[in-house]
Amino acid sequence: MSEDKIEVRNINSPDHITRVDRTKYEDMKQALLKVLPSEAPGLKVAEAQDALKPHLDQTLFPGGAKSGWWLKCVQLDLEFKGEIKRAEKPPVRLYKV
Repeated sequence: MSEDKIEVRNINSPDHITRVDRTKYEDMKQALLKVLPSEAPGLKVAEAQDALKPHLDQTLFPGGAKSGWWLKCVQLDLEFKGEIKRAEKPPVRLYKV
């Protein structure tokens, strides 16, 4: 496997594996974990996206470009891995485990 790609999973489709750019994944993961609280109920996804944008590498995500897709990719993978969770009641709110 090429080191420039990383395998990600999806909490909603646990048997499906996708390979994505490692550098963008790691940058988004770091930014997301930096802004998420450690307790429920957490942040709404839109709040997390707004909060993490200043922490993203602007060469990878100029002006936040494509950050929504990458946020969802990393969110679902980290939920699968048990590093983050959703609050029990809607709307979707995320927090670190």
